[in-house]
Amino acid sequence: MKFPQQHSLKQIAGLLDCSYVGDDDFPILGMNEIHVVTPGDIVFVDHPKYYEKALESAATVVLINKQVECPKGKALLISEDPFRDFNKLTEYFKPFEKATQHIATTATIGEGTIVQPGAFIGNHVRIGKNCVIHANVSIYDHCEIGDNVTIHAGTVIGSEAFYYKNRPDAFDKLKSGGNVVIQDDVDLGALCTIDRGVSGTTLIKKGSKIDNQVHIGHDSVIGHKCLIASQVGIAGCVVIEDQVTIWGQVGIASAICIGQKAVILAQSGISKSLEGGKTYFGYPAEEARKKYKELAGIRKLPAIIEKLG
Repeated sequence: MKFPQQHSLKQIAGLLDCSYVGDDDFPILGMNEIHVVTPGDIVFVDHPKYYEKALESAATVVLINKQVECPKGKALLISEDPFRDFNKLTEYFKPFEKATQHIATTATIGEGTIVQPGAFIGNHVRIGKNCVIHANVSIYDHCEIGDNVTIHAGTVIGSEAFYYKNRPDAFDKLKSGGNVVIQDDVDLGALCTIDRGVSGTTLIKKGSKIDNQVHIGHDSVIGHKCLIASQVGIAGCVVIEDQVTIWGQVGIASAICIGQKAVILAQSGISKSLEGGKTYFGYPAEEARKKYKELAGIRKLPAIIEKLG
């Protein structure tokens, strides 16, 4: 998430009421999570296990809960609770805006687009030309829809990320200030849910087709011309490259990559990144031929045990 204008280190430290390491006028351009940071961004870290990763990331400002040596060319914001203070920045730069009508006056809708009764189009949403938005679709604030997109009834675009910190007394939610971008010629089935990025963008690229009841987690990227069948669950920060086919009821764990033109057969479980150009099956998913041979071998075990007995 980029700020509307450049801020200084001193200004951001003042918003958070925290100390800092660096020049007062050190420039800050935005804020992002570790996997999408770019120069000029703030990234937060609150566990020693990830200090080094954050300090060596592309981010130029690190919101951290310990006084550490500041890398050259960077700055630090020293906070008692970086998670809480990252939320403060999200609330300040991307505050929640109450809706006052079904289609916000700040929304932009292109020529030839049809919005069916009961759909909700939030603040600052942009929808391209010749789209069809069916009844009871909800498109949350700041999301962007390209041209020739069809979204079927009940689908929700831009819901908050499922991202919580386990406090002693309760779960603390990381607030979502990102958005969803859906490019041209995408079809979305009924009752899909696509979460917004925490601070970046959840992206569905041109020409992809998604069946009913599919969930796509925060900050994930779906490549060009992918096919995703019903009841697939994709966790946050997943990258699915171009022309991947995913059949029904597949579950995909967070922060992994599915290579170009991979095929994942129904009811598989994906717990690690997979190379493109191959067909996968099972849990944990492996190349389908190998998995089928293993299953065939397992079916022979009772007879083998009987003979040995």
